[in-house]
Amino acid sequence: MTRFTTPFTAATTAAEVLRDVDLTGRRILVTGSASGLGAATAHALTDAGAEVVGLTRREIDLADPASVRAYTERWTGPLHAVVANAGIMALPTRRLAANGWELQLATNFLGHFALITGLHEHLRAAGGARVVMVSSGAQLISGVDFDDPHFERRAYEPWVAYGQSKTADVLLAVALAKRWAADGITANALAPGRIHTALQRHLDAPTMQSMGAMDDDGNLLHPENFKTPEQGAAASVMLAASPLLAGVTGRYFDEDNQEAPVVPGGTGLQHGVAEWSVDPQAADRLWSLAVGALGGQPPAS
Repeated sequence: MTRFTTPFTAATTAAEVLRDVDLTGRRILVTGSASGLGAATAHALTDAGAEVVGLTRREIDLADPASVRAYTERWTGPLHAVVANAGIMALPTRRLAANGWELQLATNFLGHFALITGLHEHLRAAGGARVVMVSSGAQLISGVDFDDPHFERRAYEPWVAYGQSKTADVLLAVALAKRWAADGITANALAPGRIHTALQRHLDAPTMQSMGAMDDDGNLLHPENFKTPEQGAAASVMLAASPLLAGVTGRYFDEDNQEAPVVPGGTGLQHGVAEWSVDPQAADRLWSLAVGALGGQPPAS
């Protein structure tokens, strides 16, 4: 399959992606919209005419399937896109959701799985709806460990746990692209790049300094490989609303707003999408794991 290319670059902003795009009449749901990347995504879509429904932790707890179910059951009317943007990163110690899932996997993946599948009928009703999974270059760190996804037996490592959850996000896009194609629903994943946001709140000073993002006095730095939130949101709005991406599905776009090459996974890699992140068999296995976690009966499959 030929890699999809776009006219955009890593420096392109969300507003530039949507220049001359009229989203009047489109209804788009953005999770984690209170600040940072999510806020920039919501603002750009709104400015282009979309009706944006922003979801924050005050409206929904993604780590609690009951909270997600209650939200989806209240939804009425068609839905043209979901941008699964909310997330938590590199928790320093192992924490579990109420259902026993490791908290990053529960929040970043399972909560969005429940939300998106719970809204399936509304996405189908919109015609040509899109699902956008905001993943991360951290998916290169780790595949999903199906033998021990919640670190019950292996030692907990913050970045491995985060990487696993972001791989799971890409696998969800792969699964949705196959399962919902007949409904006219597309699904893609992306890495927004490095951005100063609240997502980094669990990172200590030495980690931030090793990334070149903080000086010795604790002041934030903006190295060349960091983006503004408006630049980071470019891929999200591109996949959610750009006419150029109509019909494109099951793909992963890198920090440069281009479809990424498939590469072997490994911690030394900086670009590309890991083979384990786009493995269709792993996508099916993860789907079954999520269905089981939700009591065996997701709202739609």
